[in-house]
Amino acid sequence: MGVSVRERNNDQWVERLQGPKRDEALADLRTVLLRGLRAALYGNAIDPQPSVEDFVQEALIKILGNLDSFRGESRFTVWAQKITVRTAYAEMRRRRWRDVSLEDAIERHGESGNMAADPLADPEKEAWQRMIMSEFRRFVDEELTEKQRTALLAAMGGMPLEAVADRMGTNRNALYKLLHDARKKLRERMLAESLSPYDVLGSFDG
Repeated sequence: MGVSVRERNNDQWVERLQGPKRDEALADLRTVLLRGLRAALYGNAIDPQPSVEDFVQEALIKILGNLDSFRGESRFTVWAQKITVRTAYAEMRRRRWRDVSLEDAIERHGESGNMAADPLADPEKEAWQRMIMSEFRRFVDEELTEKQRTALLAAMGGMPLEAVADRMGTNRNALYKLLHDARKKLRERMLAESLSPYDVLGSFDG
């Protein structure tokens, strides 16, 4: 008698996915992942069935390619579900930003600088936030190259780094280096001007 999906342990999952019963195990795992992902995404505004099935199919490819990295620190299905959820949200972010240009992302960052919804709620805090952000933007304009400025402001506008790299015709590693150098320049300028990075971060709080 075969072992049910519920009773299958970690070793049995890995063994079946790597052995002659791989197709059967894949079908079982797909069922588990579809059920879990539908629950995880319940209430999200995404395309219904096709998207979830596409996400699971993409996740299955990643799971099979990373079986050697599974260490058994959790149930296999829990490990697989985490990969599936990460895959789904990464794809949803890509779709959400697919038709957004770098200029649009930078404009969104600019709009986020209009901090308080109700300026009368705390006018002193509102004035302080605007002053800090004005100084920060001045440092960005004066210290950074055009590429650094574009990458940083697009990222601060919420665009995922993969999308920023794609729009700029570069790769993720090169973008990391570009942003690292940009942050280093800004940190040095802020210290020179006696402006704490924590002040800038605090100005984003609502």
